[in-house]
Amino acid sequence: MLTGTPLLTGLTVPLVTPMEPDGRPSAERAAPLLDALYASGVRTLMLLGSNGEGPLVPASDVGPFVAGVIRHWRELGKAAVGHYDGIVTVNVTAAGTLDVLERAEAAAAAGADALVLSPPIYFHHRGDEIVAHYAAVAGVWLPVVAYNAPRYSNPITPGIADALADLDHVVGIKDSSGDLALLEHLVGIADRRPGFAVGQGAETQLAAALDLGAHGIVPGVANIAPGPALALMAAHQAGDAAEVARLQQVLTDLTGLHKVRPGTPAIKAVLARRGLCPPHVAPPLLACDPGERDALHAFLTPFEEYLV
Repeated sequence: MLTGTPLLTGLTVPLVTPMEPDGRPSAERAAPLLDALYASGVRTLMLLGSNGEGPLVPASDVGPFVAGVIRHWRELGKAAVGHYDGIVTVNVTAAGTLDVLERAEAAAAAGADALVLSPPIYFHHRGDEIVAHYAAVAGVWLPVVAYNAPRYSNPITPGIADALADLDHVVGIKDSSGDLALLEHLVGIADRRPGFAVGQGAETQLAAALDLGAHGIVPGVANIAPGPALALMAAHQAGDAAEVARLQQVLTDLTGLHKVRPGTPAIKAVLARRGLCPPHVAPPLLACDPGERDALHAFLTPFEEYLV
């Protein structure tokens, strides 16, 4: 079983989910985007997260989509270097534990390297219920990365994080809360537990998180601009603070596209214009309209050099 270190170190792209017009996920339609990301240097993907519209995807579609993406990702590695050199994690977040288990078993059967799991969505839960939710997936026999996205689910508090770190199969936490005090607490857990790792998903605080000791970054804008995200990781490792600051500003500025249209529909519209992903989204989401697409194109024109 992998530890959190290889799963969360460096850049993870929280992949958008290419879809058919009816909103069903399509691994076949993902091929152009996967090719472009691999060619840019990306090696780690997270499928079906918030950028991937995961909770809107029916559980019955998880297995076929994940299997198709993993098959293509492996083929890219074998063609380039003669062996598989990538990692694919799969978000299985849902409202109830039984739904999570169905998704987790499908992801495991499809070849996922690890599961990503937020606390339950919709209902408010006690801390012991949240910990029990995570404990229940131990029998799937895959490492689990806890995913703190309090906009969408129950929050992972410091106390809950400490309890999750006591579960052997929970090997790290991806934090998208934007709370740097919490992230510092998570890094402290990693310092005490070998193999436990921390990823930062808050796009405007990537550099700050790395400075605090986070192992890697998981920015949604890396779907359209993986280059600056990879370069930020390299600059931080090299100790080039000025370049880190410059690249953080680029990535922060790119998040301005969500002022045109919030969320995944905007990312997919940008990728569709570049021939890398259909614009279709899972209902009840709606794709960008022509005015939004034109505004996105105008907004991103100054960033052309950074786009995939």
